[in-house]
Amino acid sequence: MSVNGRIFTASVSLLLLFAGNIHASDVNVLEYAEKSGVEVYYNPLNATGALEKEGHFISFSTAGGIPSVKDEGEFLDGANPRLEGSILLAGQKYLDNAQDFFNVEETGNPYRIGAILIDPGHGGKDPGASATHKINGKNIKVVEKDVNLSVGLKLYDRLRKAYPSKKILMTRSTDVFLSLSQRTEIANSVKLGENEAILYVSIHVNASLDKTASGYEVWYLSPGYRRSVIDSKTVEGDQSLIPILNSMMEEEYTTESILIAKFILDGIASQVGKLSSSRGIKAEEWFVVRNAKMPSVLIETGFLTNPEEAALLADDEYLKKLSLGMYNGLEAFVEHFERSRGFTGVK
Repeated sequence: MSVNGRIFTASVSLLLLFAGNIHASDVNVLEYAEKSGVEVYYNPLNATGALEKEGHFISFSTAGGIPSVKDEGEFLDGANPRLEGSILLAGQKYLDNAQDFFNVEETGNPYRIGAILIDPGHGGKDPGASATHKINGKNIKVVEKDVNLSVGLKLYDRLRKAYPSKKILMTRSTDVFLSLSQRTEIANSVKLGENEAILYVSIHVNASLDKTASGYEVWYLSPGYRRSVIDSKTVEGDQSLIPILNSMMEEEYTTESILIAKFILDGIASQVGKLSSSRGIKAEEWFVVRNAKMPSVLIETGFLTNPEEAALLADDEYLKKLSLGMYNGLEAFVEHFERSRGFTGVK
């Protein structure tokens, strides 16, 4: 099955073969990988991992019930790897079949980030939050929609220069109003090539009744929120497996969104230093991240209700630092995603 540029194949009969794993002659996967020149990735958040060599990969789950899948879309025969304490084990048959697969010449297109969509929040008749402060002796009104657009344009310029072969897009590049549904419709309608993925980055400014509240934070969709990310019309093969594939894709998007959030937080921290502080990564069911069918994050760049932070948000040089931090975070994620051929587990 080809789903959103990523390949899955499955049948009910084959799934049943993996219901009972027999663990004879288990082998330490890390020791096998070291001897065979194979990279091992594992994400404990969702109990998924991958074996990768020279652009080929085999994805697996230690949770059971889901067979390992080769990057060409076929199952790998043999009992899935499993965790014994902190040791990743697999049967000899499984690893022999993996090695046979890795010896096949590379075919097809590598996984890559094909597009990045920047979404400056609010705009037009919707100003977002605003506050007036005395800055350098003058009363300055800081308006969220203006800060969002300024940071978004700066980020857009950096990404365009760095990735001329990728689609770098904006939901708005001027002071216009877009509804929340229009923004996610733009995101979900972007055309991608084979094995390409898209990232969604929404930019906002915070506000609070507490004038001392300050700092930047990045939000991703709560893993507990269930949604449909697979269009059944795009799935070839057994339609009864769509719920399983949808769950796998949801978990993948969550993992990727968390990684993007972490990289962006680290990128901003390295640029703004002690000028502002990180409030961390947080999960919420914001409309734009809930309805964008792709890895997505929402960045709150600071609190314009805080006089000191409002002065920073009114400073173009500070906004350049924010945009560079976001760019560095996205660049780190793109490198990680493309180096690992689309697998974003924790190595």
